[in-house]
Amino acid sequence: MEIEHVRVGDYYIPDLTLPEEPRPIGKWGRMHRDYLREHKPIQYNCLLLSGKLWTYLADLNEQAQDRLERIIEQIKSSEGITEALKAGDPMAWVSAMNNIRARAEEIILQELIYGEDRA
Repeated sequence: MEIEHVRVGDYYIPDLTLPEEPRPIGKWGRMHRDYLREHKPIQYNCLLLSGKLWTYLADLNEQAQDRLERIIEQIKSSEGITEALKAGDPMAWVSAMNNIRARAEEIILQELIYGEDRA
């Protein structure tokens, strides 16, 4: 690997740049970043120094968001929450959907964000 150096005063400093990642890290990526920083500083520093942290967090955010949507749909179908309920009793539908979303987010937190088996 060829590293360019920039002269600053009497010293040559490596001209290091991180790879560009256009995707945002989102809610789930920020939560996992904070978890890594607090509880797994070695893994956090390895990802940070290798330049892979942002990509790793963006990938995790996309996975978590996709999994959240799938879990919500599965719970909705298993509990019979339909558009007919939404049209007939909107308050009951909103209550049920808020409950489902909270349970799905808890699953995501345990499986992907704070999970010990995550690499």
